[in-house]
Amino acid sequence: MITVTRPATLDEALSGLDGTGALPRAGGTDLTACLGSGVIGSAPVVDLSGVGELRGVDWLPDGSARVGALTGVGELAGDPGLADAYPALAAVARVLATPQVRDAATLGGNLLQRNRCWYLRNPAFDCFQTGGDSCPARSGDHLYGVVVDQGPCVAPHPSSLAVALLAHDATVLVAGAGSTQPEERPVADLYDGADPARDHVLAPGRVLVSVSLPVPVRGERSSHRRATGRSRSEWPLVEAVARLDCGVDGAGPVTRAAVAVGGVARTPLRLPGVESALVGALPGRALGPEAEDALADLASLCSPLPSTGYKVDLLRATVRDVLERALGVPRS
Repeated sequence: MITVTRPATLDEALSGLDGTGALPRAGGTDLTACLGSGVIGSAPVVDLSGVGELRGVDWLPDGSARVGALTGVGELAGDPGLADAYPALAAVARVLATPQVRDAATLGGNLLQRNRCWYLRNPAFDCFQTGGDSCPARSGDHLYGVVVDQGPCVAPHPSSLAVALLAHDATVLVAGAGSTQPEERPVADLYDGADPARDHVLAPGRVLVSVSLPVPVRGERSSHRRATGRSRSEWPLVEAVARLDCGVDGAGPVTRAAVAVGGVARTPLRLPGVESALVGALPGRALGPEAEDALADLASLCSPLPSTGYKVDLLRATVRDVLERALGVPRS
C-alpha cells in the first residue's frame, strides 16, 4: 500500500520530500501510470494538490506573468489573458491530450513527465532509465524515436509545453529543502540530452515551483503545429512553435524570431539558424531564399536512426508550416 501525505504549504511539501525517497504528485496523470506499470517502484507519495502557492497566474507590474507549477493545462488553455499575452503557449495547451487529461494535468507535471518509449513502459525490459546499461529501442523498434541523436537514450522528450516555453524564453523556479533561496533557471536547463537515465535534471526532493514568462511582445505573430499519426489524443511525431516580432501592429518586417521544435530529440530544441534567417521577412509574403536555405539545412542537424529517417522531411515540413502560418503566407 502506498502512503500518501497531503501538505498544505510548500515548506511542508519540501520537508516531506527531503531524504525520504517520496515522490511528488501533481495532477497524477503520468505518475499513476508509471506506478501501475512498474516504471517507478512503490514509494511514498507527497500530494502537492493542496499547496495553494503553487497554483494560479500572477501578473507583474511590467506585464510579465508567473504561472504556478500546479496550474492546470486546461486553465492555461482557457485563460484569455494568457492567450492574449502568450498566444503560442495557449495554442499548445489547447491541443494537448483530451479534455479530461487537460483538466487533471498540470504545467509542472507536463514539463517533468517521463517519456513514452514502449520499452521503458514494459516491465519485461531494462533500459538506462530503469537501472539497466543499454537502450533496447536503439537496436529495436524505434519508429517514434529521435532524429537528432543527442545521447544513449533515443526516446524524444514528450513535453509540448516545454517547446512553447522554450520559444517564449521562459524561466523556471525550483526549490528544495535546505536551500536558502529558490533557484531560477532557463526552461532549457531542465533537460540534458546526454543523460540517458533521466527525462529531466531535477534532483530528488526538489520541486518545480513556477514558470516565469517575459514581458509580452505586442503585435506578435505566432503559430503551433504538430504532426501526428491521428488527429486527436496523439503524441506528436514532430511539433514546432514559431513566434515572430513584426512590430506593434504585426505588419512590419520580422525583427526577431523564436522557433522551437519537439518530438525530434531527447530535449526540446531551438533552431537559431532558422530564427536568424527570418529577420526581415514580411508578413503575407512567401519565405525568402535565406529562410529556404535554413529549412534545407535542418537536414544537417539530423542524425536519424534506421527507422526515423522519415522525420527529416517531416521536421522540415512542420517548421515550414508554422513559419508560413505565422507570417500569414497565402495558401494556394
